[in-house]
Amino acid sequence: MNGNAKILIRIVLLIIIAGVIGAFYVLELGQYLSLAQLREQQQSLVAFREQNFVTLVVICFAVYITVAALSLPGATIMTLSVGAIFGFGWGLLIASFASTLGATLAFLIARFFLHDWVQNKFGDRLQKFNERFRKDGAFYLLTLRLVPLFPFFVVNLAMSLTKIKAFTFYWVSQVGMLAGTAVYVNAGTQLASIESTADIFSTRLLLSFTLLGMFPLIAKAILGFLESRRALKGWQKPKQFDRNLVVIGAGSAGLVSAYIAAATKAKVTLVEANAMGGDCLNTGCVPSKALINVARQVKQRNTAGMGLPSVATEVDFPQVMAHVQQVIKTIEPHDSIERYTELGVDVVSGYARIVSPWEVEIETAAGKQKLTTKAIIVATGGKPLVPKIPGIDQVHLLTSDSLWDLKKLPKRLLVMGGGPIGCELAQAFQQLGSAVIQVEMAERLLGKEDTEVSELLAEHMQAEGIDLRLQHRVIGFTGNQSEGIAQLEILDTNGKVVGHDEVAFDSVLVAVGRQANLKGFGLEELGIETTHILPSNEFMQTSVPTIYAAGDVTGPYQFTHTASHQAWYASVNALFAPLKKFKADYRVIPWATFTQPEIATVGMNEEMARAAGVDYEVTRYGIDDLDRAIADNQAYGFVKVLTKPGKDTILGVTIAGPRAGDLIAEFVLAMKYKIGLNKILGTIHIYPTMNEANKYVAGNWRRANAPAGALRWLERFHNWRR
Repeated sequence: MNGNAKILIRIVLLIIIAGVIGAFYVLELGQYLSLAQLREQQQSLVAFREQNFVTLVVICFAVYITVAALSLPGATIMTLSVGAIFGFGWGLLIASFASTLGATLAFLIARFFLHDWVQNKFGDRLQKFNERFRKDGAFYLLTLRLVPLFPFFVVNLAMSLTKIKAFTFYWVSQVGMLAGTAVYVNAGTQLASIESTADIFSTRLLLSFTLLGMFPLIAKAILGFLESRRALKGWQKPKQFDRNLVVIGAGSAGLVSAYIAAATKAKVTLVEANAMGGDCLNTGCVPSKALINVARQVKQRNTAGMGLPSVATEVDFPQVMAHVQQVIKTIEPHDSIERYTELGVDVVSGYARIVSPWEVEIETAAGKQKLTTKAIIVATGGKPLVPKIPGIDQVHLLTSDSLWDLKKLPKRLLVMGGGPIGCELAQAFQQLGSAVIQVEMAERLLGKEDTEVSELLAEHMQAEGIDLRLQHRVIGFTGNQSEGIAQLEILDTNGKVVGHDEVAFDSVLVAVGRQANLKGFGLEELGIETTHILPSNEFMQTSVPTIYAAGDVTGPYQFTHTASHQAWYASVNALFAPLKKFKADYRVIPWATFTQPEIATVGMNEEMARAAGVDYEVTRYGIDDLDRAIADNQAYGFVKVLTKPGKDTILGVTIAGPRAGDLIAEFVLAMKYKIGLNKILGTIHIYPTMNEANKYVAGNWRRANAPAGALRWLERFHNWRR
């Protein structure tokens, strides 16, 4: 159905509804839906029922549905009427189904007119609300239906604005309104003793219904308790515990979890089999950024400009790698055993294995020890994924874990993968002096980013000399540890093989993804569900409720800052449930790729918005126009902001250019705390800084959304003043 047809139907339906409601009031039909009128006509209606039972049922049914569907006053009298006329059995049957069908029609009418408008206008604020209703909408609706304190027409309207399904609304309403309907129908059978509708409900009855309305919430808690008991069935729970929490893995997620536990005075043990700090410190973020920094300085020296000659710089690669290791050692104390011991964490170097929902066995150099604990957090991280390609074990293979042991710069480096890790390291090694060939199966680099971001990065990398092979797939290797040859398939846009090629290399860096560390921790033996990750719910619990997960081992984001974010929820829930539980919040998650140009994103980009069917408006600012970027000889890239059409509400931001990872922080804050572009425009930014790019993109939005009518009146005003 196109937009014009939908508008026409809405207009026609609105006219019909307005006509019926108008007739109800103009013809004063409400007088027939009063308690006095019901008493006066009861005997004649009962007599009519004896002769025309089916006809009267149809009439009552139709009138009741109409009254309920249009939210007209009189639904209570209708319920009393069917009780007075048909008795309790037939009356309950008629009133129950008529009231539910009428309520469902009211729900559908309100949804047709209001749902899309409300969701489009307030969708970002309602996102969490919508997610809850998709999962627990039936429980919330049942609670409201069981409590007669909430007017049913208000419930119909409120529910129409949510994402609850119409069928769910119907059957829950049918069940939830049954008790209240029965009370009114029964009262109708005793019509002579009723002076007003207030006589139907006593304070005690209202209190009973209110307690009944709490039943769905109580039932949900009971179901959660039973589910937890079922998951723990067969295991003997210790009478007392050695620890409040045991954390397995001392990467970002594990360190933060242990820190929070110690800070809240819980007794916590942190177990790590390898180096403290995990991948980020030892093989990931820290060493890669140190290497990238050296590579950029080499590039700057080798590039002529700004009155400076190019200086051919030959890299002392062993010294470069020594510098990288020194950076790690300088940061290492931040994550050290000594520091965390001082913070109150019991740090154990060893291999942990979960042997029950409350027990962890730790194998150390001194022997084995077993700890009982109220809760366990699995923060075992991930590792590089190495695909099973014929001959891959014969050539000199590197991953993001192993390359830091290199002592010699590869003359020819083949990089497999066009994601963030592959792109960062491909560019760094090219700048350090390697001849880099980068192979990616997809049509573009960085598939999660916008196409123009991928194209901008590809241009920069190719300009630096990287041999970029998009839509290529490695299918085999030949050679040895000194040199090798990779066989490639060339793909078309549909993934069909259209040709073959081969490339020679000295070393191959595999950067095609990462996989969770799931083996060897006792997860399978406990029957804990695992796929390619360790699944966890919104509270970071696994399928065994005493065992939680955080970081790369559980996803959905494989970022150090997200691991820390998840660790807060995992540790707090592990320590304080069931007294208090917090659902993990992923609404505003930023990420960055530290290439040149640097790329940072938060919220939706255009690719995501189109895929989700979200309407958006794009505002851009070219960093090549920024004074500081020009002065720094880094005038390239852009800031792109997605907003709601006609509004300054930020849906997402993509920045490609110098220091994008720093510039994105202002937008992360803005999205987190619902700050729009107008307030960013009104914030003073120091001149000349790169941060002014954020202000200028806000200014571009303001100009594009300037009120044309008001500006015309201002022009007339100024003309008059002259």
